[in-house]
Amino acid sequence: METPVSRSALYGKLAGPLFRSLESATAFCKLRSNPWVELTHWLHQLTQQPDNDILHVLRHYQIPLSDVEKALLRQLDMLPAGASAISDFSHHIDLSVEKAWMLASVRYGDNKIRSGWLLLALLTTPELRRVLSSICAPLATLPVDELTEILPSLIETSPEAQERPYDGSGLASAIPGESSQAIPNGGQDGKSALAKYCQDMTAQARDGKIDPVTGREHEIRTMTDILLRRRQNNPLLTGEAGVGKTAVVEGFALAIAQGEVPPALREVRLLALDVGALLAGASMKGEFESRLKGLLEEAGRSPQPVILFVDEVH
Repeated sequence: METPVSRSALYGKLAGPLFRSLESATAFCKLRSNPWVELTHWLHQLTQQPDNDILHVLRHYQIPLSDVEKALLRQLDMLPAGASAISDFSHHIDLSVEKAWMLASVRYGDNKIRSGWLLLALLTTPELRRVLSSICAPLATLPVDELTEILPSLIETSPEAQERPYDGSGLASAIPGESSQAIPNGGQDGKSALAKYCQDMTAQARDGKIDPVTGREHEIRTMTDILLRRRQNNPLLTGEAGVGKTAVVEGFALAIAQGEVPPALREVRLLALDVGALLAGASMKGEFESRLKGLLEEAGRSPQPVILFVDEVH
């Protein structure tokens, strides 16, 4: 059975300009006090870019950009306003990204979603084509069969051709079932969620970046015993500020690095979660929860066991 592609993995396949246009659409939606980020916002922001796949298509079919912009602006004025916060991306944006990824990876063998694949997804998916017809008739009139055949040649000189997917993976010809193993919420530098939001304390210990810890042997042994339990195996370190709670964790990292722990813990990676980094930029509703879920899923899939250290857990 094929594993569904996670939302964060799908959005990570957006090419850099397309990802940035969606960020701009989100800001534009917030500025207009609309409750949902809609396809109208996204297409409008794509028309504001100096060059992309969609603009190449418009030029080929001699569709005036001004006609597209006017249609989108009319639709923007019809959207409900007065929202104090953005709820999320609309269902149609999620669906368009999913369909565009299927076209990109399966039909065209691309490792990223370009605005050209997005446009074709809007035209070839019945539900999305109905939406496109209602928000931008000039785009909806494009000849689908012809465009499907000639689109690769139309966009080969577009600047999007040189872009990488936003997650930086560079995976060739991945199909959706395979891409579900992509690391959610990776950044442009290609880091996984664990690498992006955590520090490897065991690696630091092996590299001599953690000073020796003395006088904490009892606490380290107690923590080790708790971790080896089958149940209720999450140790919680409490105490006033400055009493050395973090030092206990550093001592545990040193013990792992030096092989001074029971066999079950010798191959463990002790990772310190940077909650601040996890929260940074998580302005969309549910984005922090999505990042955290993706990080935990990655930790669960890791071939090397992972223990997460969360500082200031309160």
